[in-house]
Amino acid sequence: MNARSVALREELLALPMDERAELAVELLASLDDEDSLDDPVDVDLAWRDELLRRSDEISSGAVATVGWDQVLERVADSRRPR
Repeated sequence: MNARSVALREELLALPMDERAELAVELLASLDDEDSLDDPVDVDLAWRDELLRRSDEISSGAVATVGWDQVLERVADSRRPR
């Protein structure tokens, strides 16, 4: 990052959380190419299909779930210096 980007990042990180979240959404949306701007109904249907697929995988035993304590432990382990 150049000096301008670093200064801008510091200024943005000083904003209240709700304003940072709003900006984050807009920045992420700006990374999408125009072809990926789907109809919201299609997006909702795609998410529904994905949730059903994942639910079926769990119900069938094809995938195993991980408890929240395990998730937190894995995150903590991944952040420890090696």
